[in-house]
Amino acid sequence: MLSYQRRAILFGCNLVSQCCNSYEYCVSCCLNPARTQKDLVLKLKIAKPVSAGTYSSIFDYCAGRCRHNSESVVHENAYLSDFHHCFSLPSNSSGDSDVQIEARLVGIKIIAGRQGESCDSVCKSNGQSCVPNKLALLNQCQIMQKYFSCKGSCLASIGADQPAEVVDDAPNDLNPGACLYTEKQSILSCDGSHQHTRRLCPCA
Repeated sequence: MLSYQRRAILFGCNLVSQCCNSYEYCVSCCLNPARTQKDLVLKLKIAKPVSAGTYSSIFDYCAGRCRHNSESVVHENAYLSDFHHCFSLPSNSSGDSDVQIEARLVGIKIIAGRQGESCDSVCKSNGQSCVPNKLALLNQCQIMQKYFSCKGSCLASIGADQPAEVVDDAPNDLNPGACLYTEKQSILSCDGSHQHTRRLCPCA
């Protein structure tokens, strides 16, 4: 008979997206040292406030992360799939591979908007809605470079219109052709726009 953890890996979890169809399977897969890096997990804050503490053990991380995960919902009231118990690192953590990022975008249509458009507008024109909790996944150079040319440049910036590409005919001081990401994740929004950028938008 297969062990509990072995069954979880075989039947209950998508090991690419690191999401499972039950809480128990999720915790079991998460506890596997090959899937969860202890040194990264124990540095993570339990919540966003500066005063928040860190996880005391891998088990605490797995138990908490598998229970609720904003990245597994769409429009804040529906799950993206049956595999909604996820143990992957939060999207703004280091160490995400392209495969992991793409897996978390399953069910999301990524659309490059027109100049000056907000993501709300971009998605609406495609009969969909912007999914705000996926913006952080797109706010990375390696992802933007798949959809924009970026002209060899990807720069940190501050603006609610990011992630975005500066249009070619923008003033020189705005770095025409460059891709922009923000280091301040809290300002990412679906309604941000700028007259000289094209946004990269997550729609569903």
